[in-house]
Amino acid sequence: MDKILLMLQLQTQLNDATNGKNWTKGITKNGKTINWKRCIYMECAEMIDSFSWKHWKNIHQEPDWDNLQIEVVDVWHFIMSLAIENYVQNMRGSVEDLAIDISNLESFSIIDTNNKSFDTKDKVIEKVENVMLLVLSKENLELEHLMKEFFELTVMSGLDLETLYKLYVGKNILNQFRQDNGYKEGSYIKVWNGDEDNIVMKKIWEKNSEITPTLLYRELTKIYHELNK
Repeated sequence: MDKILLMLQLQTQLNDATNGKNWTKGITKNGKTINWKRCIYMECAEMIDSFSWKHWKNIHQEPDWDNLQIEVVDVWHFIMSLAIENYVQNMRGSVEDLAIDISNLESFSIIDTNNKSFDTKDKVIEKVENVMLLVLSKENLELEHLMKEFFELTVMSGLDLETLYKLYVGKNILNQFRQDNGYKEGSYIKVWNGDEDNIVMKKIWEKNSEITPTLLYRELTKIYHELNK
């Protein structure tokens, strides 16, 4: 439960900093409406683009598994945000209560094991579309069902709790770095020497799996500043 709780706490902090303290009411500090469900299905669409799904273009291109995993983590940001908002608006409890409830889900056990294997492209895409269907539904949110589908997608994407946690923390730090370097204003450069910053962050983690969030931020700063000399 510790890793789930820490991720929920980090997500809360990120949302507080980015959107203001009242983001759980569905609006940012700048008065912009928040739609976490839309965030989820739009990121899911990007996830599908990790595969050469088009029958008329790049039909022999290999799947981009690295990008798929990054997109899974992006979706996790929004699912956690949606879950926190749901708990606050429906008075279901705190992030601590949410963390306990998630860890007690039967579906949680499938990611709480070591896993490095990928499923087939078609099965992954089908699972992604299942997640999209749930958040596109006009019915009441089935949060537990959404978690189940997401955890199954996580495993099918070659991730487990440990790797999801590491990539999430890395992406959380990257999101903070983006905000500090002009992301919201539109001046931030997202592609670094041919690689998207997501991939650069992932490579740093893979090179040093024991790196701390503070040192990761410093490393990102160093690379970014060298890029923009």
